[in-house]
Amino acid sequence: MLELGTLREINLLSLCIRLFLGILFSGLLGFSRNIKQRPAGIRTYMLVCIGAVLTMTLAQFENSMLKTLWNSSFQQIGIGLDVSRYGAQVINGIGFLGAGTIILSGNNKIKGMTTAAGLWASGCMGLALGAGFYEGAIIGFALLFICLLFLPIIEDSILLKSKNMNVYLEFSSIKSLKHVIELTKSLNISIFDVDVINNFGNQNSLMGANFYMQLNNTIRKHSDIIMALSEFDEIVNVEEI
Repeated sequence: MLELGTLREINLLSLCIRLFLGILFSGLLGFSRNIKQRPAGIRTYMLVCIGAVLTMTLAQFENSMLKTLWNSSFQQIGIGLDVSRYGAQVINGIGFLGAGTIILSGNNKIKGMTTAAGLWASGCMGLALGAGFYEGAIIGFALLFICLLFLPIIEDSILLKSKNMNVYLEFSSIKSLKHVIELTKSLNISIFDVDVINNFGNQNSLMGANFYMQLNNTIRKHSDIIMALSEFDEIVNVEEI
């Protein structure tokens, strides 16, 4: 590890640097989510990381005080302090934020998992900064930034070339389901599962289903399949999931 001297100790300079790095790193991570219109953006990431930095710094401060100014008093009353519990409570506390960002959409698609994981990782990065572990925080930030900003581009490129394709379709009535399946197969697509998710007791609502398909003609793009399906009169809405 690098010898950073006083920056690993509890003083005004190290506190300012830790908070500044926390705001900078978490702000950049939040920005990558903000441009994608995710539930948690710049402010949420910043607040989580700043809180984690302050919590870990507080733990170090109290541990330092117990060994110096508060030592005699604590020895007299016999009170001990485990500073590692501060970080554990931060990790557990982020759970309620993560749960609030995870939602189940109308087509049974789970959204918000990446945002929740990013918040948790941002809190861990803040704990590392608060403890003065600058090397770990910087490396962790670099990896998180790559995962959140660049990996989705690679992931989308791979998915667009995949033979497997999951599509959510909405159509006018339950009677149209059989016709929709026939029309889908006419595009040289194999359907290996259909998951009907709408309540058919409501006659006024559109019928919906998730189609799990395999493209027999791999030359065609996923976007071409979506365009072809949207041209069918029975299909009201098409969305790849």
